[in-house]
Amino acid sequence: MNFYKVNLRCANEIFLKLGCEPAGASILAQKSEIIFIYIKNMHVGAANILKQDALSIGADVALPKGAIIAENKFVDAILLANKRQIKILIQKEKKQPFELKDFGEDLKQFLNPKSFDTRIMGVLNANEDSFFKDSRFCAKTASKRIENMIKDGADIIDIGAVSSRPGSTFINKDEEFKRLKEIIDIIYKEKFYEKACFSLDSFRTSILQYALDNGFSMINDITGLKDLGVANLASKYKASLVIMHMQNNPETMQNNPEYENIILDINEFFKQKIKLANSCGVQDIILDVGIGFGKNLEHNLELISNLNHFEHFGYELLIGASRKSMINDIITSKIEDRLAGSLAVHLQAVQNGASIIRCHDVKEQSQALRVQDALLSHKIL
Repeated sequence: MNFYKVNLRCANEIFLKLGCEPAGASILAQKSEIIFIYIKNMHVGAANILKQDALSIGADVALPKGAIIAENKFVDAILLANKRQIKILIQKEKKQPFELKDFGEDLKQFLNPKSFDTRIMGVLNANEDSFFKDSRFCAKTASKRIENMIKDGADIIDIGAVSSRPGSTFINKDEEFKRLKEIIDIIYKEKFYEKACFSLDSFRTSILQYALDNGFSMINDITGLKDLGVANLASKYKASLVIMHMQNNPETMQNNPEYENIILDINEFFKQKIKLANSCGVQDIILDVGIGFGKNLEHNLELISNLNHFEHFGYELLIGASRKSMINDIITSKIEDRLAGSLAVHLQAVQNGASIIRCHDVKEQSQALRVQDALLSHKIL
């Protein structure tokens, strides 16, 4: 008898290949993935009940020292359970006090997140002050750049004329439109929109409307719907809407950013903004946690490590860490030397639930994603 350790990335398929009955393979697959749920400010009575319920079915709850004797009225806890156990807990908690019934219902959102194909969003900046000079293009050079991006594997091309680097200030509307108009006209005239999806990185409705009238089908709003007119436009044109989180504004966002709990704070932000967008009739929503927009290195790492949490909303997750300063905060590097770091961050983000990668280096990112996909889809047995 010989044996070896395997990594169950495609558990259900592996059990089927082994010869298990389909129903049995499904049950085994549910047992193979442990989900960790961090619970904030839970009544200590509820925490102890939940722990006993979890232990009774083979799961567990991590509690702070002293919880068993109720040293504190409210505690944090971590639930450790697989999908099958969570389904059982949902039923068990229906009969329990301390709001455990509601907690059980809320657990459902973590059971079956939607799956999306991974897409690459190439960056094209129509300005002279974006932080990465190689992403800057004018109308004369944009056409060739767009052709190359599509050839290299860009599914989406995001065009912007307003720098949002830390410390920058927004230019006026007229100047923004002046920088964009000719490029938008070229995209429409050359029918590039038939080969890729075009996104406009703007929050000004008049400019967005011009783009949507000329082949664009996505709005990338870094202000997170400060103007509901943006949502109304997305609804009218049935455009995809990227809602990004940013603390404060580019001029002040990196001045000692603070959060009570960054995951829960951004979760609440998305909850409110999704409700607003839905009320305007927007259905195709993409969520962006805003790496580097009012976040320090620890915040950025926390978000990337726990990106899976935001899958419960049921929308695509966009990540954009391309050549950003968080890489320099980890290992000192000039902007032009941050390609490898960018690829590492983005590959991890895809593993953690991101399906849209916003990047400057489309060809390299496309290759990295294809290799990662081959590795992850490889059948082990």
